[in-house]
This record gives sequence, C-alpha cells and structure tokens, in this order.
Amino acid sequence: MGKLVRELVDDLGGEMTPRVQRAAPPFMQIADHFRQKILDGVLAQDTKLPSIAEIAEEWGVATATAAKGIKQLQAEGYVRSSTQGTYVDLGKKLTSGSDRLQLQRATGSGFRSGERVEIISAGLTPAPVDVAEALSVEEGAPVVRRQRRYVDDEGVITLSTSWLPGDFAESAPELTVPDTLPKMTFGLIEERTGRRAIRRRDVVALRPVPEDAAPLLGIEAGTLALTMTNYYWDQHGSVTEYAMDFLGVGRQLTAEYDIN
Repeated sequence: MGKLVRELVDDLGGEMTPRVQRAAPPFMQIADHFRQKILDGVLAQDTKLPSIAEIAEEWGVATATAAKGIKQLQAEGYVRSSTQGTYVDLGKKLTSGSDRLQLQRATGSGFRSGERVEIISAGLTPAPVDVAEALSVEEGAPVVRRQRRYVDDEGVITLSTSWLPGDFAESAPELTVPDTLPKMTFGLIEERTGRRAIRRRDVVALRPVPEDAAPLLGIEAGTLALTMTNYYWDQHGSVTEYAMDFLGVGRQLTAEYDIN
C-alpha cells in the first residue's frame, strides 16, 4: 500500500522518472490511429472505415496485421464489422469527462453525434466533507455545484455532478446558472481564469443510487450502480473540479494504456 501511495503522489506532483518510449506494434498503431479519429469526432457514428486491404496498402503492412488492428478496435467497443465492412459503432460506450475534454479541445464540442445534455441544477452550496477535502477548502465553504444528465437515443448515459471552487463563480457566473454553458466547464474555466486542466484521476466504484438521483437514472433508490469519480488538476497542481458520474443502465467503462 505504501508503494502505491508513493506512486500516486509522484504521479500527481512529484518528479517523474524518465522512461524510454518504445514504439507500439504496427497493429496497435493502426488501432490508435482510428481510435483517435473516432474520439476526435472525425469519424462519426456509422462512418465506414477503409477496407482491410486498403488499410494494409496504406500502412505498408500485411492484411493480417491490418485485420488485427481492426479487431482491437472491435474488442474495445469502437467499431462493428460485418460482410459489408467495418463501421464506427460506439453503442452504449460511455463518453467520460476526460473524453469530453479531449473532444472539446479537438473539435470545439464535447459531444458526439446524437448526444445531448440536460442541466438539472446549478448554484453555490456549502461544501460537504468529501467535496471540501477534494477541493482543499473548509467544510461548509461555498462551492459551485452543477448537475446535468447526458442522454442519447438509447437513454441515460450518465448523471454527472461537479463541484468547483466557489471563487470560480466570480470569473464565470454562468457556472451558477442552470443552463447550458457557452463552452463546456473545462473550456470556460480555462478562458476566464487561465487554469488549464492537465491531469486527472479516475476512481471507479459501485455505489447505491441516492433517492434524488434515482428518478433521473430511471432506477430504484439504493440500487448499486457503477460510478466514476474524477479529480482534475491544473498546471499549478490545484484541483479545479471534483465530479461524480452515475452511469446509466447498460453503459460501459473502458480504458486503454500503453504497457512499457
């Protein structure tokens, strides 16, 4: 446990040990290429990808290598393949907060095709214990609380609640208004304060759904649901946002990492 804590501290603020970066195998480079285009919104839902033969020719690899790259995307839940070809298919894949930040910076929008947001509430509220600890403020200090529900044609994606330092309301009063923002939260904070989100921590856990959240998720209060809690740090090492998402029924969490 001590080693894990030290690693987390090093990751969040300490000096990182330099490592030699090794090139990913060709099939993973192909998968990374198309995955990034999907995440950036360049390849939208139901867009047809080039054929295996076309990918192999363009990349200068064997068809088996190209096919392995597409199978990797399929396993991760980004595409579907049939005799008609390979198509972008996110299905019920979750768009996480970090995905939305990446989408916004790449395309100017934090939403994929078919997604929309419903603002449930917004305003200043006294910080509960866990929020105060996450934001490094006194318990009961005013913090911004925003709650919204992301939905698509298949239902609820997530019910997301964010807490931000109360002084953000001075630079960006829109944060306390229960309406869509001129930019997503990340973009608005960066534009008004210069504080850019550069690091995050994700914590996944099963939690009972609170009574006030149950109707918004369409499930009974007390039901165990998958949650993702996010911490975002700026370039100065300070937390700019603490958020918790309750995933909708049937949604998936996936992550890909390089193993060096």
